Amino acid sequence: MKNYIQREWRDLVILLRNIPSLVVSFFILSVVCMNLLANKELISFEYLALDCGFTLSWFSFLCMDMICKRFGPKAAMKVSIVALFVNLCTCVFFNILSHAPGMWGEFYSYVDTNPDAAKVANDALNATFGGSWYIVLGSALAMFTASFVNSGVNYSISKVFTKSNFKSFAMRSYISTMVAQFVDNLIFAITVSHVFFGWTMKQVIICSLTGAVMELLCEIFFSPIGYKMVCRWEKEEVGDAYLKFKAKNKKGGLA
Repeated sequence: MKNYIQREWRDLVILLRNIPSLVVSFFILSVVCMNLLANKELISFEYLALDCGFTLSWFSFLCMDMICKRFGPKAAMKVSIVALFVNLCTCVFFNILSHAPGMWGEFYSYVDTNPDAAKVANDALNATFGGSWYIVLGSALAMFTASFVNSGVNYSISKVFTKSNFKSFAMRSYISTMVAQFVDNLIFAITVSHVFFGWTMKQVIICSLTGAVMELLCEIFFSPIGYKMVCRWEKEEVGDAYLKFKAKNKKGGLA
């Protein structure tokens, strides 16, 4: 077990050194921000509910598809776990500071004219940034499961295509994103919306499906950009050091 942990840790270190830093940074930033933006609703109908986190959730899945294409499904899962760890640390940090004395800037916009409204605004901001434990855990569980589903489906579909072109990349990305986003939405809706907000199972399923379709449309629009970036990585041999390290370990029976 000790050797396995050390080997996987070394693999992760080398992986993070080889993936372009901007991709990892934007990936982590999208995970953190979409969970924060999930506190504000964007669309709310009987069978279609989207929060503002939807505007960034597709981005994290596109990053996973790009990493999976170049570095493999295991690499995409590991980066996802790193992003989730950073997100949980951020949530804990925000929660601690939400209990710190002092007022948000918005408090001073109302304090002179309406002290009660100023206090309400300050408490609302503390609650938003502090987060509710069930939302944080539900989101983490949903994202963790969806990242494994996304990487697994993406890699499985890649075995069907013999050519490495945009068509194969698109099919891998679109199908894996649709399935994984549905799983993500479904788990979050069941563990949070159904239990704490009183959603019916019909609302849970329909909203999970419609949300996944909307997120898929965003990825379809931006996937050509992701494909061009992956092609550039391959052309410039970005990540070759990690791929050689992984191949060497696999040949030696270590991976």
